[in-house]
Amino acid sequence: MKKTVLLLFLLFSNFIISQVSTVPTIPTSTTEITITLDATGTGLEGYTGDVYAHTGVLTTESTSTSDWKYVIADWSVNTDKAKLTRTATNTYQLVITPTITDFYNITNGDKVTDLALVFRSSDGTKQTSPDYFIEIYEEGLNITFTTPSNNSVLNLNDNITISAEASVDAALELFIDGISIKTETSSKTITTTHTFSTAGYHDLKITANSTAENEISIFVKSSTQEATKPNGLTYGLNKNADNSVTFLLKAPLKKDIFVIGDFNNWKLDANYQMKKDGDDFWLIVTGLDVSTEYGYQYVIDDGIVVADPYSEKILDPWTDQYIKDGNYPNLKEYPTNLTTGYVSTFLINEENYTWNVSDFTKPNQDNLIVYELLIRDFTESDSYNEALTHLDYLASLGVNAIELMPINEFEGADSWGYNPALYMALDKAYGTKNAFKKFVDECHKRGIAVIADVVFNHSFDQSPLAQMYWNSAEGKPAADNPWYNENHNLVDNTSAHWGNDFNHESDLTVEFFNDVLSYWMNEYKIDGFRFDFTKGFSNTLYYGSNNWASDYDADRISILKNYADHVWSNNPTNKPYVIFEHLSENSEETELANYGIMLWGNLNYSYNQNTKGYANDSSIEWISHLTRGWDSPNVMGYMESHDEERLMYNNLQSGRTNDNYNVKDLNTALARQELAGMFF
Repeated sequence: MKKTVLLLFLLFSNFIISQVSTVPTIPTSTTEITITLDATGTGLEGYTGDVYAHTGVLTTESTSTSDWKYVIADWSVNTDKAKLTRTATNTYQLVITPTITDFYNITNGDKVTDLALVFRSSDGTKQTSPDYFIEIYEEGLNITFTTPSNNSVLNLNDNITISAEASVDAALELFIDGISIKTETSSKTITTTHTFSTAGYHDLKITANSTAENEISIFVKSSTQEATKPNGLTYGLNKNADNSVTFLLKAPLKKDIFVIGDFNNWKLDANYQMKKDGDDFWLIVTGLDVSTEYGYQYVIDDGIVVADPYSEKILDPWTDQYIKDGNYPNLKEYPTNLTTGYVSTFLINEENYTWNVSDFTKPNQDNLIVYELLIRDFTESDSYNEALTHLDYLASLGVNAIELMPINEFEGADSWGYNPALYMALDKAYGTKNAFKKFVDECHKRGIAVIADVVFNHSFDQSPLAQMYWNSAEGKPAADNPWYNENHNLVDNTSAHWGNDFNHESDLTVEFFNDVLSYWMNEYKIDGFRFDFTKGFSNTLYYGSNNWASDYDADRISILKNYADHVWSNNPTNKPYVIFEHLSENSEETELANYGIMLWGNLNYSYNQNTKGYANDSSIEWISHLTRGWDSPNVMGYMESHDEERLMYNNLQSGRTNDNYNVKDLNTALARQELAGMFF
């Protein structure tokens, strides 16, 4: 009989992404082990090339599951020793022979506790995820459950099979919640069926000759209760007048959702099963300490564990360690070994910020001098606190608006921010919520508006909205995802594909992003938004020969006008700025500009031709709305942005030279920049 090792998604249960099995069921260090991989549901599903194991072992000296020892080869190295044999479609085998010690070349007597494996394609572009760990047993009598797996989640009144296997014939006895339900006098296996009629956790124990035993725990859930949600809720975490909190999550087509967190020791609990009201799930939690910061996540349909899409703060197990000292004092510790992935947090008695400028009148739209600013490059400390010390300098330049490159949480530790993960969670690397509010406040004191760069075209795989409805086999949003297109609908636009493509023709997508826009304006007094790559806000399939989706698209215009209307409705008398990085054909930009929207106008090349000293393509007249035929001066013309090389750098690298004049000379290049600045 073979032992099946289920690779479970995050913490829980019978939501199986992929599986490996072993022969023998209970492997030891001195036996040959045959490992079988069923690649169905993994990144290797349907792959027809060679598959290799990236493999090592955990020993008693390993400090964590990431501390692999005796790794066979580097990730990119294809070695015959680690090559799997295909036995059927999506099924492969790897033989560890003659023993673990020999296969992994363990020569110093280290004791192996687990085999560690990831399976990958020969070019390393496709793989299983996350890691597999196969327990290696001591010699002698051992016993293990073959089904169900530890922490399985079952439905109330389900009739399930319970089975276990010993390494040799033995007297076996099976217990459920301490009560013996079956025995075998001399056997290697024991099997029974059982129906659980009570919800909650149940303990399963198997013994062999009363000397060896194994225990697992399963959770039995009841059907979700249908109930009308309280009035006045917003999605995410709601703080109530009685110091309770109410969670509200939009989750169409889902059946069961639990909240786990510090308040229930990160375990499924019937008292924390959310009630259902149409597509919404909600739960009131009481008895909380108002001065304690709590972490929480949602467990959806048994196995999908995600942060709250409306999180205002998350804990990141991968990158929080890289936050520079002093930028986020007293950051809550991540609940290591209790969960994985992003964790949302809340604090009932949160420290409020007292605004000095409560009613800022922003500069006129037709008189903006905008400084695009990336906090991590603008300061040594990567912080709002340091950035505000330079505001007087920016004001002295004539700057009256700062356009911040994305400041919401993104994937990874160091980025421009155009790979967003959470849309309402401020990136902790730059500082606290109140540090950012002070930065905005200090800008307003100086008459400087603050514009936030937002990325609504796409996100990447760590977004909870993507994870809630995910096709793991193909590594993309599932067909029933309410917020994303399953595939990039800009099929002609191979140049314009990043991450997972939002479906802006979905009412739920529009509702979510309108909530995001309102949050930043109301919580942080943001004066407007620069929308990144607005050409992607369409499901129109073909744009002719244009690889960047620049052709006129009436559906896209309607979608974009609706977002602008929402932003303006927040303050009709002092309308927030709406700026699009659109860069499409002029007929479409004219319609948007005449509606009151500002559009990025890229004059980088022409300005640089001037500063480098070349006459061809040096006209900068396209910076004028009159040249474009627009009714209003809504061109946000620029010499440089984050997407282009610096003019001064290009002057020094490729400026024009002759016997009498050299743009590559530092002083000459600087003088030409001064002239360009005057024209600008």
